[in-house]
Amino acid sequence: MRSVALFVTAGLCLAASPLSPDQRRLNLDSFEYVWKTVRDKHWDPKLGGVDWQAVHDELLPRIRSAQTMEAARQIIASMLDRLHQTHFGVIPADAYETIGDPDEKDEVRSDRGQTGIDLRILSGRAIVTSFAPDSSAGQAGVRTGWEIVRIGKTAAAPLISRLSAVSTHSRLTDLLTARALRSQLDGPIGSEVAVEFADIHGKQFTRRLERRIESGDLTRFGFLPPMVVSFDSKKLPDGVEYIHFNLFLKPDLVETRFGEAIREWGQCPGVVIDLRGNPGGIGAMAMGIAGFLISQQDRKLGTMYLRTLPIRFVIFPRAEVYAGPVAVLVDGFTASTSEIFAGGMQDLKRARVFGERTAGAALPSHIERLPNGDGFQYAMANYISESGRQLEGNGVTPDVDAPLDREALSEGRDPVLEAALKWLRTSP
Repeated sequence: MRSVALFVTAGLCLAASPLSPDQRRLNLDSFEYVWKTVRDKHWDPKLGGVDWQAVHDELLPRIRSAQTMEAARQIIASMLDRLHQTHFGVIPADAYETIGDPDEKDEVRSDRGQTGIDLRILSGRAIVTSFAPDSSAGQAGVRTGWEIVRIGKTAAAPLISRLSAVSTHSRLTDLLTARALRSQLDGPIGSEVAVEFADIHGKQFTRRLERRIESGDLTRFGFLPPMVVSFDSKKLPDGVEYIHFNLFLKPDLVETRFGEAIREWGQCPGVVIDLRGNPGGIGAMAMGIAGFLISQQDRKLGTMYLRTLPIRFVIFPRAEVYAGPVAVLVDGFTASTSEIFAGGMQDLKRARVFGERTAGAALPSHIERLPNGDGFQYAMANYISESGRQLEGNGVTPDVDAPLDREALSEGRDPVLEAALKWLRTSP
């Protein structure tokens, strides 16, 4: 299962210009494509009671007479608004070009390297939150808490401002923006990129970073582009087991290594599962991982409702199950299967969740290019957690709110992990 953590509505401020006859025809074709896609692929054939044909007939004269791209885009967006659901939206063409197409097969290629930097958008600034120690960023002395001011010729602040202007959802805006900035950091393996940073005091400096092969296992699943899956397990000084993996993909790696870690440290005082930045992947893997932590039969994380049938995320306990306390770390970039796992474990009272509210992007969705050049995102299922919560658009609310703090990052601290360890030390 894949949920694209991206939802952008119309609203990009461009100069209004009259449309040519061809452009008006393409807008009409786009309108019809969006309408038919929702009619044929929405998980609820009744669309929650919305008279979809009446919506089409009402708006058809307006799209035919629309004189500008802005007007046409707003009409299509207003049609989708009648659904009152997230993951249905229009991505303006130039914003679509900026972020790229998540479904393009060459988006992640084996010949593209990375600098090792991970980042988040904090108070409208691109801040380094972590880096791989063996990466060029780590070797160049990059530090957490630094602001990314410029990547090559791309200034970060205007890009952040521009993408914020086309999105109505702040958490997904930040995810979208970080993705766009990371795409600027990436490039052909062996090439270099000049990155201008500013420390917490405003002092600016530049580092030239080499793009290297990303550490991990390159894998492909279904129609998704190739992705690198990484897994890290280590014992922290106080005996707590720390587990982090970046995707719910490649079960032979992730689930195998997870089980090995649980068996190796089965008597440890607690386990931390770090899902920050994990955008999800294969939905069934959430059940597989939960099976190492839950011994009771007939438990489930929740239910996904497709057009044809529901899929119940039933947990099957493993032969060896860890019974100690579990902390799950999340943030605004935790999405899809990661949200299903975190929310389900929280519902079952099997884990305590720390960090920030998750992306609220739990549904499998597609993004396609429309005939007029805009992007169109639509969801194909709905998901309800075991307690009856709808994660889509709402996300998982942590039991303990622990937002990222630039000052703490600049000091090399991780306030989210600190909060989880504090709880584990006092857990019975």
